[in-house]
This record gives sequence, structure tokens and C-alpha cells, in this order.
Amino acid sequence: MTRRIGIKDVAAAAGVSTATVSHILNGVEGKRASTETRQRVLQVADELGYAPNGLARGLRLKRSHTIGFVSDEIATTPHAGRMILGAQEAAAAEGLVLLLVNTSGDAELERTSIEMLLQRQVDGVLYAAMFHRVLRVPESMRSTPTVLLDARSDDPAVPFVVPDEVQGGYTAVRELTGHGHRRIGAIVQTVDIPARQGRLEGYRKALAEAGVSHDPSLVAAETAVPHGTTTGDVDAGHRAARRLLTAERRPTALFCFNDRMAAGAYRAAAELGLSIPGDLSVMGFDNQELVCETVHPALSTVQLPHYEMGARAVAQLLALTGKPGRPPGPDTQEKLPCPLVARASVTSPPRL
Repeated sequence: MTRRIGIKDVAAAAGVSTATVSHILNGVEGKRASTETRQRVLQVADELGYAPNGLARGLRLKRSHTIGFVSDEIATTPHAGRMILGAQEAAAAEGLVLLLVNTSGDAELERTSIEMLLQRQVDGVLYAAMFHRVLRVPESMRSTPTVLLDARSDDPAVPFVVPDEVQGGYTAVRELTGHGHRRIGAIVQTVDIPARQGRLEGYRKALAEAGVSHDPSLVAAETAVPHGTTTGDVDAGHRAARRLLTAERRPTALFCFNDRMAAGAYRAAAELGLSIPGDLSVMGFDNQELVCETVHPALSTVQLPHYEMGARAVAQLLALTGKPGRPPGPDTQEKLPCPLVARASVTSPPRL
């Protein structure tokens, strides 16, 4: 086994003290060494293949160069997994390692997992949720820099990064009104979460901008059972769409809470002999490619900025932990835009 080259080896080969080598290699300010000595030490270290002991240096600086990522079910959710990728790549760019823990909503597993991360002296924690909701930060994390990802806290002082649900809903419905639709139905879940509230607010805002009065009878809410699953959402979307599409005056377009509910609306339209987009335009939300590119025609939707949220959450955490060159920003509670992804499910309304 090859012996690890240490500071003592560099010092002996360069003919200087270990303290001098340590100061030069660690960039310690205020320690004087001639230019010639610095160059000789750096050259010798390179020739010997010296690599710093990151763990020891981290202990001296009281930094572990690791970030904890605690999630409920994100690691098992393909579309939300891009949050992990965004966070991981942003962390790696700063020389940091992401330690991921998926709790599957188990409170005891979450408690022990957080305890484990804190024992390993992580520099901070990203506390992430599978869907945008309000949650309480565990007491054990109160003394550790923490940023919420796709969630907000009941404590307004806790930083967070979430999608701009209002803007997303507005953008989706603005695409429909831009094609001339005025009778637009909304299919939503019954669960009272920020995503539902914000998307409906954006729906009403886009209608008002187009000079259309909000009609509560065009909003159909259904409970997805089990909540958050593909089957539950598709079935709920199917039931809600049938209710709207069998009304005396059916809508010419549907704005759906998510892409899976939109897939249910496709099924309802097919059962009723309605073509998409000829008879009915459909707009989703999320941009789950496995859904959007599978249905026919491909589903127009808005993109949840999962990757960007993960990256921004790391940036927020770096500001909180005081990383050199990363002063805290003025706004630690961010809402990221949800851009339109136009495909083939939206066109001008038919003449009814």
C-alpha cells in the first residue's frame, strides 16, 4: 500500500519547517514567507504528489464541506429528482458533497436521519418536500443553517426556494386565453396546499386580464386517492373532467392542476367522443415528460423549475454558512418562475 505524502515529507524535501509548509499550503493570512520559499514548497508538494487531508482541515476550520439533503419522497419521484441533481451539481461546483436521506414520510426515520447528519457536522441542511407545502422545521435543526426546498415554514424567518405558483397558473391560462378561449374549466385537487391556492389565483388573474368573469361552476375539485400517486391523480382528473364536460355548457379548454390530472382529462374526453385539441384544449402543470410525451397529442404544460430550485437552495445555504466570497443576499425567500412548454394540446376553440 502506497504511503500517503504528508506535510512533514514536503517540509523535509523543501528544507523548511512543517509550520511554514502548513501556512503556505493552507494560504494562512498574516504568515510571512519569501516568494522563493513559497515557490519551492509548492513545487516540492507537486512533485511528491501531496494531497491535503480534507477531513483534518475541515476539523480545524470547523467545516465538513458536506451538505445534508433531507427529503420525504423526492428520491423516489422521477420528476422531482431533478431537485437533487440541481443541488448536487451546485454543491460539487463549490467543492461540497451532498449527503442524501429519503425518509418516505416516516417521522422516526426523519428524526434519526437528521441526528445522524448533525453528528457528522454537516455545514447545513436542505429540507425538501415532494410538493409545495407549509411545514414545521424540526427543533433539532434550529441551530443549523437550513434552507427549505419546495416548501415554506410556519416560521417566516426560515429561508426557502419554491416555484412561483401564481405566475405558473397565470402563464398556463394566459396560453389558453391567447388562443381565444373564454370558457375555461379548472381541474384541481381538494387538498389545501400553496400549490392549489397559487395556481387558482393565477387562473383567476389570467381570466380577469382577458376580460372574463370568474365562474366558480367551472372549477372542479376532486380528491386523489391515494394522494400524490399517478393512479390517484389520473382518476381524480378523469372524474373532474367528466363533470365539467357533461355540463349543459361545457368548457372549450381545461387547465389542470398537474399533468397526471390532465391525463385523466384526456381519458374523459375520449370517452365522450371529444378530440384534443379540435374539440377541447388541455393545459397541464409540472412538465412530467413521462406523462406529457406519452399522451396523444403531446400535452402543453408549464415547467416546475426543479433543477433550478435545487441549485438556488444550495446558493442560499452557502450564503447562510458564510462561505468566503458569498455574502448573504437581500432576499432569502425565493419564488422561481414556471416557464411555458407548448406542445400540441392547445389550439383555438371550436364553434359550439
